[in-house]
Amino acid sequence: MNSIRLKNVRLETGFDYEGDEVIATKTDLFCVDIEDGKIRKVSPNNPAAQAVDAKGYLMLPAFKDMHIHLDKTFYGGPWQAIRKRQGGVKGMIALEQQILPEMLKTSTERAEKMIDLLQSCGSAFARSHVNIEPTSGLNSLKNLQQALENKKNTFGAELVAFPQHGVYYTDSAPLMKEAAQMDIDYIGGVDPYTLDGQIEKTIDFTVQLAVDHNKGIDIHLHETGDSGLQTMNYLIDKVNENPVLKGKTFISHCFVLGRIDQAKQEEMAEKLSAAQVGIISTIPFGRLIMPIPTLYKHGVTVGTGNDSIMDHWNTWGSGSVLEKAKLMAQLYGYGTEHALSRSLKLATYNVLPLDDEGNQQWPKPGDQADLAFLDASCSAEAVSRLSPVKSLIYQGNLVF
Repeated sequence: MNSIRLKNVRLETGFDYEGDEVIATKTDLFCVDIEDGKIRKVSPNNPAAQAVDAKGYLMLPAFKDMHIHLDKTFYGGPWQAIRKRQGGVKGMIALEQQILPEMLKTSTERAEKMIDLLQSCGSAFARSHVNIEPTSGLNSLKNLQQALENKKNTFGAELVAFPQHGVYYTDSAPLMKEAAQMDIDYIGGVDPYTLDGQIEKTIDFTVQLAVDHNKGIDIHLHETGDSGLQTMNYLIDKVNENPVLKGKTFISHCFVLGRIDQAKQEEMAEKLSAAQVGIISTIPFGRLIMPIPTLYKHGVTVGTGNDSIMDHWNTWGSGSVLEKAKLMAQLYGYGTEHALSRSLKLATYNVLPLDDEGNQQWPKPGDQADLAFLDASCSAEAVSRLSPVKSLIYQGNLVF
């Protein structure tokens, strides 16, 4: 669509206070005009306008899944639970080497099914890691690029060239160099000490490839001991040596942050913030609670994603990053109206309708028209109650 007008759109307008405490969120109904993929005008509501009726649903920034593997999934096919894990990460690599050739036969259509699921949960964008290793070659990437091409009018994505089987453990370096010249956005990596037996060589390769091809970096780091901390520090040092990577470098999972003491967490958060290195967390729980409040306090960029929906790694992904925001709120006691409304930023990748003082800051003319409509009275309710997504617009295109 070139243009679209919406009426009866519910937008947040401010906070209600009792003393110093926010006790409610104020909303009102508006008309919203969209043109050429952007918001052109927000005006007082006119119920009689010739326009698409938003039915009083709450309009929020469309959600962003910032860590997912769209290229390898069982989703869209028969139910499959995971197998018993044997041999750690290297055992999982051996399993992947067995099953990937069969998975590649349907990976394009299954990626499209998974995109459908994400859209139904309010996401219009994903950062997807895509396997680059000798078993798949570049086929996993090519198949996913086809799926994204088929969905280009309704869904956006960034791609991470991901050496799932290690850069050197399975000789993926030549393929990574090829992938870096293709239409990808980030150079990935995974546990350099565990897989490649070395930190510096692997990180040096990753950083140089990113710098040479003007890409960002997003590495998986599951290691929780000294090697995890050493990898973090070494990557931060390399980013500081190459300032072009500031704001373009991310560590996914980074479980070591959940294993170190509070003082060390504060120190590492300060380092991450100064180097503008972000953390993409799947908000783990149980015995591993990540220091998300500490990261926020120091201004570290934090995102989240489903990681796996249904594959040989796990089957817990629901497709909803709003669910991740709710989980974060539960884990850290963000139960007040104000704290719940702030928690929405985990799902929207740091875009909020109201600032901390309750001033309306979104939507504004010129903003990208990526919009989710929920059956909720406000952001706080949407997070706490996991309110249903009723409609989605991507770059001005009505998805459903």
